[in-house]
Amino acid sequence: MSARYDELMAMKSLGQKYAYTDRDVMLYAYGIGLGADPMDEKELTFVNEATYTPRDVKVVPTFASVAAWGSGPGDMKLNRLLVVDGERDITFHKPLPVAANITADSSVLGVFDKGKDKGLVVRHQTVLKDEKGEKLATLVASRFARGDGGIGGPSEGQPEPHTVPKRAPDRSVDISTRPDQALIYRLCGDRNPLHSDPEFAQRAKFPRPILHGMCTYGITCRGVLQTYADYDASAFRQHVARFSSPVYPGETVTMDLWKDGNVISFEAKVKSRDVTVIKSGKTVLG
Repeated sequence: MSARYDELMAMKSLGQKYAYTDRDVMLYAYGIGLGADPMDEKELTFVNEATYTPRDVKVVPTFASVAAWGSGPGDMKLNRLLVVDGERDITFHKPLPVAANITADSSVLGVFDKGKDKGLVVRHQTVLKDEKGEKLATLVASRFARGDGGIGGPSEGQPEPHTVPKRAPDRSVDISTRPDQALIYRLCGDRNPLHSDPEFAQRAKFPRPILHGMCTYGITCRGVLQTYADYDASAFRQHVARFSSPVYPGETVTMDLWKDGNVISFEAKVKSRDVTVIKSGKTVLG
């Protein structure tokens, strides 16, 4: 293996400290589209604390993906212009509190070299812990660095993706996005100009700014919340999705869902372009 491969594999950062409040929790929920109907009480519980009858704000499970935004194993020195999200897999150990001081431990799990002209995949893990040191969530991220292949690492060995059932979907749900949704979602932490600057997007070979992959990921969590989880955030044990194509803000995302016991399989597409944007999705409910 090359020195560059060994350098990436050795990367880790432990004890990173973060804090968030109910404002961050509600902004994330709004960023993935919850609260669009100001009379929908089930969605309002995620975006509104100002109520006549007191009630607790609920935390969208995938808020875990931004609760410690910026945490990671360190600067991997990848070509930022050509890096895209490949997959996210979050295991929820306990419901996230509405406000907390947390720590994040991050390390690289694997580096897979697809070739000099094909890029490489980096898988890394971040474990979020509360002030008592108890695990809140374990996040596994897969990033595809299109401009950094050819370092000499292994090309195979990534985990096999979840297989969705071959039967017709048990349910389908349409979720609309706002034309300005990426501008809202970026306030949750990801300020990558690919999602906000037309010139940057065009230099990255996109006709216009794209929606954050992690916003689409949150939208799929929202889809399961409103169908099979009855808006019970505490029911989520795991949420996995692979990103196959970007969503453009303003498009409608159609989720197809299959229920087998406590496992919800899903895929998502943008019908107007006949493009699948999420593949191999899986939610485990408890």
